[in-house]
Amino acid sequence: MSHDGIATRSVMRSVAFLGASALAVSVLAGCSDPDPAGKPLAGQDIAPAARAEIADGGTLHWAVDAVPETLNTFQSDADAATTRIAQAALPSMFRFDAAGRPQRNPAYLESAKVVETEPKQVVLYKLNQQAVWSDGREIGAADFAAQWRALSGKDSAYWTARNAGYDRIEKIQRGDNDLEVRVTFGQPYADWRSLFSPLYPKEVMGTPDAFNDGARRKLKVSAGPFVVKQIDRKSGEVLLTRNPRWWGERAKLKEIVLRAVPRDERAAALAAGDLDLAEVDPAAAKRIALAAPPRPQSPSAGGSATPLMGPERRSLTPAQKRDKARFRGFEVRKSLEPAYTQLALNGGEGPLADERVRRGVARALDREELAKLVLSPLGLPAEPVGSHLALSGQAAYADNSGAIGGQDTAEAQALLADAGWVPGGPVEERKKGEKAAGSEADKPKKGSGSEKSEKDSKKDSKKDSEKESGKKGDKDSEKESGKKADKDSAKDSDGGDDGTYIVGEDNKADGDEGEHLAQDGKQYGSKQLPQGGVPGAYAPQGTAAPAGAAVRPLAKDGKALTLRFVVPQGEGSQSLRTVADRIGIMLERVGIRTVISKVSDESYFKDHIASGQYDLALYSWPTSAYPATDARPIYAKPVPAADGSLNVEQNYTRVGTDQVDQLFDQAVATLDESESRSLIRKADSRIWAAAGSIPLYQRPQLTAARTNIANAGAFGFGTPLYEDMGFLKKGSGAPAPSSQR
Repeated sequence: MSHDGIATRSVMRSVAFLGASALAVSVLAGCSDPDPAGKPLAGQDIAPAARAEIADGGTLHWAVDAVPETLNTFQSDADAATTRIAQAALPSMFRFDAAGRPQRNPAYLESAKVVETEPKQVVLYKLNQQAVWSDGREIGAADFAAQWRALSGKDSAYWTARNAGYDRIEKIQRGDNDLEVRVTFGQPYADWRSLFSPLYPKEVMGTPDAFNDGARRKLKVSAGPFVVKQIDRKSGEVLLTRNPRWWGERAKLKEIVLRAVPRDERAAALAAGDLDLAEVDPAAAKRIALAAPPRPQSPSAGGSATPLMGPERRSLTPAQKRDKARFRGFEVRKSLEPAYTQLALNGGEGPLADERVRRGVARALDREELAKLVLSPLGLPAEPVGSHLALSGQAAYADNSGAIGGQDTAEAQALLADAGWVPGGPVEERKKGEKAAGSEADKPKKGSGSEKSEKDSKKDSKKDSEKESGKKGDKDSEKESGKKADKDSAKDSDGGDDGTYIVGEDNKADGDEGEHLAQDGKQYGSKQLPQGGVPGAYAPQGTAAPAGAAVRPLAKDGKALTLRFVVPQGEGSQSLRTVADRIGIMLERVGIRTVISKVSDESYFKDHIASGQYDLALYSWPTSAYPATDARPIYAKPVPAADGSLNVEQNYTRVGTDQVDQLFDQAVATLDESESRSLIRKADSRIWAAAGSIPLYQRPQLTAARTNIANAGAFGFGTPLYEDMGFLKKGSGAPAPSSQR
């Protein structure tokens, strides 16, 4: 599964006496609904156009976060740019439609289906007879077999980041002819469609040396509408050009330039004409939207094409008038990412190790209010996420939040009382250096950013954390909205833990001033996000705190119930702190105090989330079309390792059950798709009941695009069709493409 950053696939818990294991089938939300998956809350917003309306040629300048360290998506340091290149230049047997469901890719496959189930599962792939690598060789069984051997996990010489699914294959053979590939599984595998997407040539997968190093800096052989022509790390650009051997619809664009531009510099780069397409944060999107005239709702955009909320056009400030002129010819296309932001509750130690306390926290939250806080100002559907394992529209989705229940102050207090936490109890004064009730670990020293981590929870931290924090816009933006930002920036400039504050006590909460929307710039815990993604949870500043008086603090054994809420301190993470403050106010109403602890962006995930040094935290996970495979390591029950440490895989909440593990195992081995989905939904209900993590809202996706760019923008769940992207023909009334200016 992929987080709050990348995907491809790289890349969450009663009433007072009801345990997760006793959850009755009757509470499984949506089981009687004939189609609980529903539809995506927001569709693609890509300005769709027929190929006949698109000009032939032109160069598209598209922003990425960095030139990728590797072009091999199966390596640990692969990122969103790696994925983007693979989508344009390599075969994928299946790609995702606008609802995030896998569909056969006709450019490479004539058919693919399970042809035998006994005694072994056999999948027969019939390849497109025109499909060839860029060196002229036919794509065939040898390529499938080389990728299987490299990713099976049997040869440790291959430095692979993942082998899920490939480890279940027993053998791969040529079929009745060169265009047929027979894949025999040693164990049944429901998510077989996830394999061989992307598919690398045998020249890359054939030997450990070729796999480990051969495809890191170049891709000599490819098979997509584009090829990798040049990677210039000095200038920060990757040049993709048309593939002369491409057998499908000829790419409309002559070239695509992937240009590394930091997120806080993208607005300026767009205004200067250096970019045509770029994912942007809400603050930049609001500025750019001033220049675009209102447009009719795109049929593909669903409910996402409502206006981006901002100042009235009739009363623009001088800075906004300048922005309107600077960004003329651009518009903002918006959707929702296939990822969601969650509240993580560390069940490994402290008060949250008690399921009743975790459930009490969950019942105190108004998830609908939090979704509106973040998404309504962007004109996006503000519905809380109802599943840990899928999003509305995806096949496995069902709203299973009923397994824990909605916001209910009385129920939350009853759960906490049952756990022994009562209001107004005597509280002992904590001596200097004594650990707080909400954390078993000492608070890190200022600027240190280092605590001991558990084995395996830290090994992929560089990959799992996308350090994409936005900093500031250009000077005009700072003049418009910099009052609080400047104050926060100065306050947090030391780069370490700048101190803590208790929500509602000392008025240190962020987000009380300013008019702009901020971005947290984080996607933690991920491997890869589909099509790359705008990282972070977004929230508007200046939102008034909800009314309601706090109750007396809860206490037990002379200690107050105080939870350490760890948040990143960077200016680009201000919205996460705003969301954390709102959650703190909600918890205060049931007697739980939260101590907001701001830590450096660099240490946030590695030294706090992955190593378990937190009580509460906000980060995101992407969802997958293959949850039985991709979500299992995120919710697997932690097990002791041989050296005495705890192997948590990607389950950073450290909450898991044998029953959830069993349901995942059954789902991945069940070839009946309906039964497999039912098992996934049951697993999700039990994950809700265990209350290790609480899904809050789907993450927004905002893309600035020239108004004459077609078939590109906010892709939502869908895989981009690179051959159909391009600039509308002259005479459409839109500005000329950048290569013609």
